[in-house]
Amino acid sequence: MKTCHMMWAFSLIIIFTLSACQNSQTTETSQADNFDEVYKQINTQDLKTHIKTLASDEYEGRLPTTIGEQKTLDYLVSEFKALGYQPGNGDSYLQPVELIEMTADPDMTLTIGDNNFVYKEGMIASTKREQSLVELKESDLVFVGYGVNAPEYNWNDYEGLDVKGKTVVILVNDPGFENPESGKFQGKTMTYYGRWSYKYEEASRQGAEAAIIVHETKPASYGWSVVANSWSGAQYGLVSKNGNADRVAVEGWLTLESAQKVFADAGLDFTAEKELAKAGPYNKALNLKASVTVKNSFKTSESYNVIASLPGADSPDEHVIFTAHWDHLGKDETKEGDQIYNGAHDNATGVAAALVMAKAYANLNIKPQRSTTFLIVTAEEQGLLGSKYYSEHPIIPLDKTVANINMDAMSVLGKTKDVAVIGMGKSELETYLAKAAKRQNRYLVEEGHPEAGYYYRSDHFSFAKQGVPALYAKGGEVPVDEATAQYRKRTNVIVRGCYHQVCDQFRESWDLSGIEEDAQLLFEVGYDLLSSDDWPNWAETSEFQRQK
Repeated sequence: MKTCHMMWAFSLIIIFTLSACQNSQTTETSQADNFDEVYKQINTQDLKTHIKTLASDEYEGRLPTTIGEQKTLDYLVSEFKALGYQPGNGDSYLQPVELIEMTADPDMTLTIGDNNFVYKEGMIASTKREQSLVELKESDLVFVGYGVNAPEYNWNDYEGLDVKGKTVVILVNDPGFENPESGKFQGKTMTYYGRWSYKYEEASRQGAEAAIIVHETKPASYGWSVVANSWSGAQYGLVSKNGNADRVAVEGWLTLESAQKVFADAGLDFTAEKELAKAGPYNKALNLKASVTVKNSFKTSESYNVIASLPGADSPDEHVIFTAHWDHLGKDETKEGDQIYNGAHDNATGVAAALVMAKAYANLNIKPQRSTTFLIVTAEEQGLLGSKYYSEHPIIPLDKTVANINMDAMSVLGKTKDVAVIGMGKSELETYLAKAAKRQNRYLVEEGHPEAGYYYRSDHFSFAKQGVPALYAKGGEVPVDEATAQYRKRTNVIVRGCYHQVCDQFRESWDLSGIEEDAQLLFEVGYDLLSSDDWPNWAETSEFQRQK
């Protein structure tokens, strides 16, 4: 009898063991299959809900430090909490970002020679210096071509030139843009030397008193109204220990028509001088003087980045960080009619994509081995300030940050056969992107307008400058079918025309299926990185490399 009991018990052990193994296998299979299920759950309805909310008039254009910011922060924190994400900054979902808000009195005139240029019509001027009054008095004007000092390209527009106390006039973009066959720089693809931010930085390093960029729509990739709207009103910077005393006193823009008048007043032809500047390093005194008085009101304030994490199962100290910026331009109470810059496309779409991806990661049965972190940043519109602050004051060590994946102004133009990679060829992250695109029967292409320098115009750039591989990709330009092609023709006119305008509002007619597909694409890229031990690198030809 005892032997029978032992055999019976042994049989039960075998049965339970086999059953447990089968249940385990069934669970693992179910959990493995859960990726596809979650992938498909990323949908346009969720995207629409988030976009409509964030771009509603109630949020007042989401300007940092306003009631619009508070509503946005409350919404984002509530969403991440509901999804089960943990606070990313200790016990807080917020990272304070110290900003200085500076507002130039629009009652100013820039005088150059016999020309008086009116604010927002012929010129824009401001200062980053923390001073209530900045005066540029009879400052000598010098044309410095593209304002570039790039030893690796054997190019220095400032060579042999002393610009201390002077005002430099600078062309927008870099020398390769309008001379792509010359082999200079990277042809039509803009380098960082073409960005306005670089030009002011270099002029400051050279000791100039003021720096004025000549606006042209094609090389700038946006019209004058973008400059006038983005550079007027309250401007933000990061709080500086020296009050930005090392910056040029006046930073400004001239319209092309204004610049042509200035050069004519100097006895020169603007087009001819530009040709000389394109041919090689170039500078020339204009024998004119510039004067402007900038009356400045300023105050310090705090805005916030939002950061939330799902801890990894095996390597929780290693993170993939997804970014999008929550801010836009707020409202302009001096305007008649609609006063709110709702920022639906830029960038309620990117934040919506981040939130639906966050939901997808939260719904995975098997948690990835690495931590999933969403960083929704402030003050992108003011010069990538939120991401810049984070990258200089990282909560997660940069050497534990595997990669950054950024979502900004996602495509509302429907599905495409191609995926546009902004800054194509910069890192191994594109290998992961190509794999994810294959699932959707899509292929990777270079961005449509590399001359616009979009790689340097969104928050991933702050990570790239610190050596963290950063990916920025979204729907391309080849519509999936003829119906989408016709829709794109109609809608693209509105989207382009409403960039940084009050008409950037949510429209029920928008086809969000392209954002859905792109969010699924980037979700898979992130999933593969989160589920591996890989540390993707920069391409050898990239200007960025991991910092050691």
